[in-house]
Amino acid sequence: MWLSFFALGLLCSPSAFAAALGPRTERSYQTYLANFELNLAKRNTFLFIDSGQGLRDRVRKGEIFVEERRPSNEPPNALIHHYEGAVFIPNLKIDRVLAFLQDYNNHKKYYAPEVIDSGILEHDGNHFRVRMRLLKKKVLTVVLETEHDVHYKPAGEKKWESSSRSTRVSEVENPGTARERQLPPGSGHGFVWHMDSYWRLEEADGGVYLECTSISLSRDIPMGMTRLLRPIIEELPEQSLRLVLKNTRKGLAD
Repeated sequence: MWLSFFALGLLCSPSAFAAALGPRTERSYQTYLANFELNLAKRNTFLFIDSGQGLRDRVRKGEIFVEERRPSNEPPNALIHHYEGAVFIPNLKIDRVLAFLQDYNNHKKYYAPEVIDSGILEHDGNHFRVRMRLLKKKVLTVVLETEHDVHYKPAGEKKWESSSRSTRVSEVENPGTARERQLPPGSGHGFVWHMDSYWRLEEADGGVYLECTSISLSRDIPMGMTRLLRPIIEELPEQSLRLVLKNTRKGLAD
């Protein structure tokens, strides 16, 4: 027991178990994203729930579907977290859903408590540059200041898709205090180095299907720290995606 408290104390100090995002890791992650985008463009179905027997029906009946896509190869000294999720929102038109997703100034209200603050930095047509302050809490509490480049485009009749690429992810030390400081991107504890997402929307069956692919990059788990760090590094991405889908459905239903 005392070892766990000792490890927790070390992790809470700014320099303990610090991890740096190296160029080889960055290149490997960007290659993974590029390959994913190529495969996404060549997919046989617009919605991935149409590739599994009975999956669309399960989602239409109310299931929040989330499934991991584990990479075959990990980058050096890092982990890629890849999840697919889907939800159905009845009695809505796709324009209403798009307006909700693009209302970034109010994401802090829709997606609290994980989104502490949010806002639009630039907006030009279907292109947005946004910022978010995120709270990641699982064993430890981590606050991140992030910026994202987001593009929307129509993908057919009553179909839209978007991509959101993180352009800055900074860990925040002493958030909300006079000693607050944003660490340089790629430094800190390394719980999140990149966070990217791809959305697909289709109006059908009396409502709107929403799918989200969430891909993120974190440090690997140091030897001897698996029990403490695994919930933070491996469980948070799935938990976050499930919460995003749940809160999107709830926000649109209100």
